[in-house]
Amino acid sequence: MTRASLDKQPHEVASMFDDVAEKYDLTNDVLSLGQDRVWRKAVARAVDARPAQKVLDLAAGTATSSLPFAQTGAYVVPCDFSLGMLRVGKRNHPHLPFTAGDATKLPFRDDSFDAVTISFGLRNVQETDQALRELYRVTKPGGRVVICEFSHPTWAPFRTVYTEYLMRALPPVARAVSSNPDAYVYLAESIRDWPDQPALAAKLQKAGWSEVAWRNLSGGIVALHRGFKPA
Repeated sequence: MTRASLDKQPHEVASMFDDVAEKYDLTNDVLSLGQDRVWRKAVARAVDARPAQKVLDLAAGTATSSLPFAQTGAYVVPCDFSLGMLRVGKRNHPHLPFTAGDATKLPFRDDSFDAVTISFGLRNVQETDQALRELYRVTKPGGRVVICEFSHPTWAPFRTVYTEYLMRALPPVARAVSSNPDAYVYLAESIRDWPDQPALAAKLQKAGWSEVAWRNLSGGIVALHRGFKPA
């Protein structure tokens, strides 16, 4: 089984997600105590996809995150660089246009999408700033980006408890339900190592996005960042 390291070599990360693809959605549901469903609904509201709009769902995995956009009548493209994830997704949702792609070199033309979004995937990209620039490039003027990512709880005592959960409780739970529990040790470490809310907002602004703002979910365990490409 493959476990990526914090230098996030693309082939290691892709292989790691290939290994966990079959039980990925179930494991997420268990480890988040069902909160992942709440977070997906918040993303769908923030993206606000409309009929006939084009939405890029980057790091879509098995496309669980893509379904709410498709249900609005939008044309959603689930994109991921894990072929294992894409195979499981295509088997379960054959009607969706799954696309293999690297976040730092997206296989789409400039100004292609009305909205772009990535949930719980940006911290696994080796070059975060380049990925944010690529998302900007493929978004139409006036379009929007929504990023849902693990972040830093805002209440200090809870932040300490949460960090302990990540490093102590999460791996044993993963061993019970995941096909590759070592992958979840990496995921815990990557969450702990990820920039806080203002730092990610600054990265978005540096990439060109305007009107950047964020709101916390579950006390800051997760943060939703949104920005717009100037018209």
